[in-house]
Amino acid sequence: MKTQITLISILFLSIFNLLAQKQQQEVLIVGTMHTVPKIVKKSYKPMLRFAKKYNPEAIFVESPMANDTISWEYLKEGWSKNYQRFYKLSDSLQKNFNFNQTKFNILSTKNLKDLNADEINYLINSYGYKRDNGNYELLSYIKKYGIGGAKKPTRHEDGDLTYKLSINQNLKVTNMDDQQTNDLYHNGWTKCNKEGSKNGSNAIGSEINRKQCNAAKIPAILRKLGKHTNKRASLEGLHTMSSFSYVTEDTEGCLEGRKYWNERNMRMAKNIASQVLESGKTKNIVMVGAAHVIGIEKELKTNYPTLKVILMNEY
Repeated sequence: MKTQITLISILFLSIFNLLAQKQQQEVLIVGTMHTVPKIVKKSYKPMLRFAKKYNPEAIFVESPMANDTISWEYLKEGWSKNYQRFYKLSDSLQKNFNFNQTKFNILSTKNLKDLNADEINYLINSYGYKRDNGNYELLSYIKKYGIGGAKKPTRHEDGDLTYKLSINQNLKVTNMDDQQTNDLYHNGWTKCNKEGSKNGSNAIGSEINRKQCNAAKIPAILRKLGKHTNKRASLEGLHTMSSFSYVTEDTEGCLEGRKYWNERNMRMAKNIASQVLESGKTKNIVMVGAAHVIGIEKELKTNYPTLKVILMNEY
């Protein structure tokens, strides 16, 4: 009798653990190359096949959160001309567009393939009104290229990877970027570069960059640039460069740059995790510049242990 009870208990626990594993929320991080050269214009095709096979329930993109007023206060006159234009458009729409929440709720849940031209235009204006840059760009892409997406490579992660995946999955995108201290990061970068010209750090950085470029040449020719970029060694090299961890001396500018780089990754990870946990969705894919992957992975694993964090090449 005791043996039977023990066996039943073990079986029950095994089933419980199996169900718990199946329900564990995943965050799969894909490091992108942003814009690729014309010679390797089809680099995103294998990555798109991989992403479709993963079959995500949510797609996170490197676009500022709509409610992140600190980031938008900087971006309205910041480094990106596209964000400057979007902010002005959004500001105008918030003053002049006749936004209807009920209409938006209906259209935003409609299958992307079933939207007509007027409905697409309404959603474009609505996402602009809501300062949702990621979905404003997604619907603008559909308006321009149709539901099949661009036939020729756009050479950018959005047109060749993210938006085609969104259409395939019938999903809107979820913003997760943070640019609250991006100006301070670039200031630190400039100072670190000046300091590095005197202590030899710039020469070390140039050599690391040269080796990374050389290592990527053959994979790029073989249409494996995405896979190469997402090797842990490649990702760690990009993180080292962007966080100024290669320097011979931690000067004032380099320390500032590293501080703001790490803080941005921390806030991006928080934006991802908070939305994943709130949604309850199991399979979540993050499209982000490859230099951010290691930092975001570390923050997610450290601060959100209930999430299963996976890198593209380790899936």
